[in-house]
Amino acid sequence: MVSARLATPIALTAALLLLAGCSGQPSTGPTSPGSPTPAIVVPAVSTCVADPAAVIARTADLPTSAMPADLTATIDKAAQAGFSAASAKGAVVAVQSPKGLFLKAYGIADPATGAPMTTDVYQRVGSITKPFTGTLTMQLVADGRIGLDDPISKYVDGVPNGDKVTIRMLADMTSAVTSYTKDDGWQKIFFSEPTKVWTPDELLKAGLSLKPQDFAPGTAFDYSNTNTILLGKVIEKVTGKSYQDVLAEKITTPLGMTHTIFPGGSAAFPDPHAQGFTLQGGHGTPDNPANATDWNPSWGWSAGELISSAQDLLRFGRAEATGAGLLPAKLQTERLTSFREFAGAGTGGYGIGWGCQNGWVGHTGELPGYNTSMFYSTKDDTTVIVLSNSDIPTGKCEARTLTDNPTDLPCSSPATRVFTGIATALGTPFAPQKK
Repeated sequence: MVSARLATPIALTAALLLLAGCSGQPSTGPTSPGSPTPAIVVPAVSTCVADPAAVIARTADLPTSAMPADLTATIDKAAQAGFSAASAKGAVVAVQSPKGLFLKAYGIADPATGAPMTTDVYQRVGSITKPFTGTLTMQLVADGRIGLDDPISKYVDGVPNGDKVTIRMLADMTSAVTSYTKDDGWQKIFFSEPTKVWTPDELLKAGLSLKPQDFAPGTAFDYSNTNTILLGKVIEKVTGKSYQDVLAEKITTPLGMTHTIFPGGSAAFPDPHAQGFTLQGGHGTPDNPANATDWNPSWGWSAGELISSAQDLLRFGRAEATGAGLLPAKLQTERLTSFREFAGAGTGGYGIGWGCQNGWVGHTGELPGYNTSMFYSTKDDTTVIVLSNSDIPTGKCEARTLTDNPTDLPCSSPATRVFTGIATALGTPFAPQKK
């Protein structure tokens, strides 16, 4: 995300579009152990989505037939170029638009066996869980069960400034509640015990014990996993059901997402899945990165525990943007206009569980071993999904990189590098924010 990613601190669930510039960490970790992450001052609401009504009107299904040969070749060339410059053994690219479907796998899923990457792999998608949690939050607003401007103290005790921090501020990352992933003690346990099962209450205890960020709630942006864990707790409290049950009831089952799973504390990983590699937390070496495939994702819970697939994310990425099957038009309009601009960092902003840049709405996701991009172009009804089986960045990075890292490139995580190349080739460039 905004902060710098060094060898010892963590990336963990990547945030969104501030990721690929990667003057350091493409996610939530601090600049150095124990140091605060500088907040971005939040001014006006962004007009990143030019015509919300036109987006909401897109209710017809898109074709699943192959794209025209020239467009297929254009996407494939861009994907190949991005993949060749990324530190990932394998990737999956899925693009769907009114012109058809592009779906292709690149490279290998398991270096030990040489098994090829396939388009049906399951993927740990990290912070792409956040748009799902944001959608569930908006659905509860639509049902009249919560209000965006309700204080979190109405639902969860012990939150610093809880009477001033609202549901909206948690969802758009302006709450000033500090992310538990910035805590030195939490990081030490996570990286020394990567298979540990974390409970949501343990995550909240770590986050809520930290000093809030140095700004009044609602006045600045600071990416925090604790925010989305709190939203998960709200969802459970008002429904009386588990997060995973609500997710299935309100999103994955209605949308027919048969390859999307919330493990609920388990490290279980359905087949087929790729082996994922990392250099985070001092694990592995630039010549031999660590295999993080079986690290337990429970540390992300409602902020980052989800497993999905390229084709399921195609379905959700478009539905989340149009609201079709998920939200009534009035609330979908509010969500499409919820993006708060990043002051001094170019165009784009963060809204209710997702971000926007140059008309692209969506999120990235990262946890040790895996990197994912999910973005929808509100300009031309195109969804792009990229999965990679590595979170190791390439380019001129402060983060640890592989020995053969190309230092003449701007720093970027693997899936984001592929996505930005495809976005440019499609005529709607995506320019990730930098610190």
